Amino acid sequence: MAKDEKSAKSESKMKADKSGKDPFASFDINDPELPEAIAEAALASGGFPYDAKIKRKAYEDDLTPLQLELLKFQAHIEKTGERVVILFEGRDTSGKGGAISTILERINPRHARAVALTKPTEAERGQWYFQRYIQHLPTAGDMTLFDRSWYNRAGVEHVMGFCTPEQHASFLRDAPEFEGLLVRDGIKLLKLYLTVGREMQITRFHERKHNPLKRWKLTDIDIAAIGKWDAYSDAETEMFRFTDTADCPWTIVRANDQRRMRLEVIRKILTLLPYEGRDESVATVPDPKIVGSGLDFLRPGGRQT
Repeated sequence: MAKDEKSAKSESKMKADKSGKDPFASFDINDPELPEAIAEAALASGGFPYDAKIKRKAYEDDLTPLQLELLKFQAHIEKTGERVVILFEGRDTSGKGGAISTILERINPRHARAVALTKPTEAERGQWYFQRYIQHLPTAGDMTLFDRSWYNRAGVEHVMGFCTPEQHASFLRDAPEFEGLLVRDGIKLLKLYLTVGREMQITRFHERKHNPLKRWKLTDIDIAAIGKWDAYSDAETEMFRFTDTADCPWTIVRANDQRRMRLEVIRKILTLLPYEGRDESVATVPDPKIVGSGLDFLRPGGRQT
């Protein structure tokens, strides 16, 4: 059976409710039992192309050599004075923080860091929107990884009503210009969008709620997001339409399998720059089933609800 057909059947199964109601609408995150239909559909949701997650041993066997390549990559950045900026965006639970931690795990922390900004202060709300991000851009020889970025305004701020429609429209107009300035000044900019299917997102929210070690990750915004899947889908579409440009394109990474996603993210990063000692048998082209571009790749077969 073709993967798209399997995904479609999985979604149809979830939608088949005798009462005619949306089965997602009746999902209760406080119930310690995750509905079986959601659990069964999670991995295939969103058009994920593999029937099983990568095994831990296979993951670890691939990860260590890739982390060695990242060390070579970083040495090149330091030697040449390059500046690298990587944006990690995506749905809640898509694994942005875990991917960033895996990337930074073995490299020199003096020249690579993660930035995860909290909500703006009163002073920052009075500034030019991009201003508070500029101070975190890297100097020569450094790399900055943004765990969410200025694209907050295209996603959560827009969907949750934390910005006005005028501010949202201004952002979509200005973001390509802002990024163009960065690229023309020599910054290597990689925009990564991690995507998960709806059932997988609900599965991960549910785990956060009922796993004491992960409960700190669950916020009021996360809870609100459960009922706003379509609104976020519409925001994604609009964001890509305005900001997926030739100079600063988006790279989409399917993240239902977090281990597989992390490996492919590293492979994508290693394509940014040529570096001395590159092992072509390790730093291979990212898996085209996991890494791609464009709305057709983000939502194969049309909008997923």
